[in-house]
Amino acid sequence: MDDTRNTPGLTGEARVEDYLALLKPSVMQLVVFTAIVGLVAAPGGINPFIGIIAIVCIAIGAGASGALNMWYDADIDAIMSRTVNRPIPAGRITKGEALVFGLVLSVFSVALLGLATNWVAAGLLAFTIFFYAVIYTMWLKRATPQNIVIGGAAGAFPPIVGWAAVTGTISMEAVVLFLITFLWTPPHFWALALYKQSDYGAAGIPMMPNVVGNQSTKVQIFAYTVLLAASAMLPTWLGYSGMVYTVVAVITGASFLFLSWRLLQAREDVAMRKAARVVFNYSLSYLFIVYFAFLTDNLLTRYGSFFG
Repeated sequence: MDDTRNTPGLTGEARVEDYLALLKPSVMQLVVFTAIVGLVAAPGGINPFIGIIAIVCIAIGAGASGALNMWYDADIDAIMSRTVNRPIPAGRITKGEALVFGLVLSVFSVALLGLATNWVAAGLLAFTIFFYAVIYTMWLKRATPQNIVIGGAAGAFPPIVGWAAVTGTISMEAVVLFLITFLWTPPHFWALALYKQSDYGAAGIPMMPNVVGNQSTKVQIFAYTVLLAASAMLPTWLGYSGMVYTVVAVITGASFLFLSWRLLQAREDVAMRKAARVVFNYSLSYLFIVYFAFLTDNLLTRYGSFFG
């Protein structure tokens, strides 16, 4: 009997939600939000309709990256518990369909962004897709425990793309936003790797805990958290933000440091995994809060006179 007749992905029966799942919507939320902050904070302003098109293009480009990532990683996704139900390993979509879907979305998003805004922003979006799909997914992820450190650049580009969509240039303010996200990535993903290391080990992914051990990973998480907390103060030190942002950056940075320090001190395996999960969960909200504070401060500075 031909088993492929019962496989939705091989019979053209994939649902819309399966294709949406290829876009990694949970990751896309953060990409879209940081891109919006970069776009709105950029000087000069942009036509709201063009701004919406730019954000949609960045979202589609991010989704294309996710689809290409799932296409290439289908073999290891079928091994890890947190990814086994993704559309390809679950048999709802074929690898070929995911590849075509990702490539079409990549070309469409880059071309439309270039036509709607400028080719600097479009070039940055194209480079971001290439970096995530090729440099990170196809090369670094399976080759080095520094995969997240270097590959994190892909997730840090959206605010620069948003900024460039308005200005056609890259400025220091956008680079600072990039740096905050870039330094946030290692403690975020290594905390996840600490309590999911059996998954990564089974899939043969050289995540930091599987290569250098838990203690060294915890030390590096804390070290990157220190750098992150310091980088989050750059908008204040460079005069790009005011008191609202400063207060939020200090409180959230101190909280992240405290949780990372508590993780560093955890010795027993159960306590370590629990502390790692807390760090990971906190990191999910940290970036949203810091970026929202930066945006709020920027808008208050720009339009504060309207409120007296």
